[in-house]
Order: sequence, then structure tokens, then C-alpha cells
Amino acid sequence: MSGNPAPEQTPDRFADDPAFAVHEGGKLSVASTRSIGSIEDLSLTYTPGVARVSSAIAAEPELARRFTWAPRVVAVVSDGTAVLGLGDIGPAAALPVMEGKACLFSEFAGLSSVPIVLSTTDVDEIVDTVMAIAPSFGGINLEDISAPRCFEIEDRLRERLDIPVMHDDQHGTAIVVLAALRNAAKVVGRELGDLRVVVSGAGAAGVACTKILLEAGVGDISVADSQGILHPGREVTGTKQWLVENTNSAGFAGTMVSALEGADVYLGVSGGSVPEAAIASMAPNAIVFSLANPTPEVDPDMAAKYAAVVATGRSDLPNQINNVLAFPGVFRGAIDAGATTITEEMKLAAATAIADVVGDDLRPDYIVPSPLDRRVATAVAEAVAACAREQGITR
Repeated sequence: MSGNPAPEQTPDRFADDPAFAVHEGGKLSVASTRSIGSIEDLSLTYTPGVARVSSAIAAEPELARRFTWAPRVVAVVSDGTAVLGLGDIGPAAALPVMEGKACLFSEFAGLSSVPIVLSTTDVDEIVDTVMAIAPSFGGINLEDISAPRCFEIEDRLRERLDIPVMHDDQHGTAIVVLAALRNAAKVVGRELGDLRVVVSGAGAAGVACTKILLEAGVGDISVADSQGILHPGREVTGTKQWLVENTNSAGFAGTMVSALEGADVYLGVSGGSVPEAAIASMAPNAIVFSLANPTPEVDPDMAAKYAAVVATGRSDLPNQINNVLAFPGVFRGAIDAGATTITEEMKLAAATAIADVVGDDLRPDYIVPSPLDRRVATAVAEAVAACAREQGITR
């Protein structure tokens, strides 16, 4: 008696890549903080006991801060239009990144968070959706939403919600860049006000970095997009118009490469590449922050021939400028203080706290702490919470 041959097994094409093993089945689960081992447990956790709690909250809505998880849960919201260096890959493909962000909130700040990806790129729909789900959360982390829509979405949500809202691609990056530049300036014996900075990139990160550096007192900043340096002679709109009106006091009107001549700092947040001659033309003891990932705009080995301090966004190189140094502690501090928003002063306080963790260990290849340094989130949270209380924006 002969039978049919066994079907051939299709090789698993992901078996040899450890990243896929980490992500298989997702990286999150919801765990109860209460066990249910008896009828009494059931009656208190659910009905009828829960009805008493719900009735009390209905009568006094502020009780939700005490008797629900909402105040300590962050929504990580994306539409998948600007994911890492991958671009517009859509909500389903963005979900592993949002899950990863939730893991970081838990690991570094002890906050629960829920990844939410939206199948719309319409600004009104995104704002309305986040507004509708906001009662379930104590903070909104906007993530990987493309410019210029990200600016309007964040602004509208901040105006309408009384919980912390932050677009991390903007402000997380900006906070860590400022922390790194504070320490880099110390390494080269300069004050922030003496520095001339050239920013490559006028998107979300470029705009936010420029704003926070100006607020911190950086002397002069020129910002370049794909068409060259932004200056009053160019016809631009939106956030680029703000950059035209508030930067480039030196009056550069040419290319980014020409503006780099004699500059103290290069900050790359746009991708592309910068020729060696441009880096060589910078001022002595220059600072190069080349943050495109995985391929920095400026080759780090080449930059080290001319610059006193070099930083990238890569975890396998010194001086990694990584948002995880900022956002867990910023949200933890804001939530601990009961802050109703995240202010510019709170971001500046966060940057100072990150820089201060380095302390006396400061050196050219150690201007920011390691992303795994457990002191960072605590220091940032304490600084942000104290700032919020001083500003009187807490519940």
C-alpha cells in the first residue's frame, strides 16, 4: 500500500534573522494587576463592585485620575507616513515601531503605553480620532508623522487637550541635540552664544532643533533645505517662513556647503551626504552632529579628521543622539506632576538634566549618556516635574 508523499516544508525565510524572532507575535501584552481567585475578587474587580467606582467618577470626573489606569498610560500614535528612515510605509508596517516605543516607555520610565496606528493621513481625522480616545490616556506621544502635517496636528491637539502631547520626532530629537551641544561646547571651550550652527534639514526635527537651540541662546543658526539656505529672498510658506524670519542673521543665501565655511557646528537631520571639503572648511575645533540613520550624512571617520567632537544617531558609535534619552523621562515627569501640557521650559530642563548626567566624565567621545544609562530617565523626570510645578501648570 503506497501513500501520498509528505508535503515539502517551505523554509522559513525569517528564521536566520534574530530581529524577526524578537518581534514574532508582537512585543506587548496587557497584564492584570489584580488576581481573580474567588467570587469576591470577581465581584470587586467587575460587577457589582465596579459600578460603585464608575458612579463616583461620573459624579466627580477627577476621580478617574485615582481609580483608573488612564493617567499613567501614554498613547503612541502614528499614521505611518515618516517611519524611521523608511518613509511612508503605512500604519500596519509602522506598528512594530510603535510597539517598540511602548517597550521603551515601560523599560525606562515604568509607564504603560498603547501603540495606535491610524489608517488615515487626513489632519482633521487624526485630530478628531485622538481627541475621541484621549479620555483613556494620560499623555499622547505622536510618532512618525510626516511634515508639515505633524506641526498642525500637534498644535491643534495641544490646544484642545489638557494632558501632555508631544511629537517625539520633533522634540525628543531637539532635547537630546541640545544636551549634546551643551556638553560638546564645554569640550571645545566655547559658549552656546558664540557658536555658528548650520542645520541641514527643514523638516520636523530640523525645525524643532532650531527652535530649542535658539531658545537656549545659540548665537547664529542657518537652516538649509534641499534648495539651499533659507533666507528672506526665497518664497516659502508655513514653518519655513518662520525659519526665514528667525534664523540666518549672517545673511547666507547660497548652498549649505558654502555656509559651512567657518561654521562651528554642523547638524544633519536630513540624510544625503556632505563632501569632505565642506567639513574641512569648518572652523577649528568644529562640532559635527550627523544624525541620519543608518548612514550618517557625514562619514564619522572622515569627520574626526577635522572636528573635535563627532556624534551620530547610531548605537554602534560613540555619542549616540538617541530620543530614548528624552521621551520616557519627559512623559514620566509631566505625568507625575499632573502637568496639563509640555512647555518649552520643560524641554530645556530635560536637556540640562541629560547633559548633567555626564558630569565630570565629559570627554570628546562621551558628551551624552548611554541610552541604557538608568540614571537618565529619573533625572529627566525629576527636572521636568519640578519645572512644571514651578510654572504652575499642574493639576
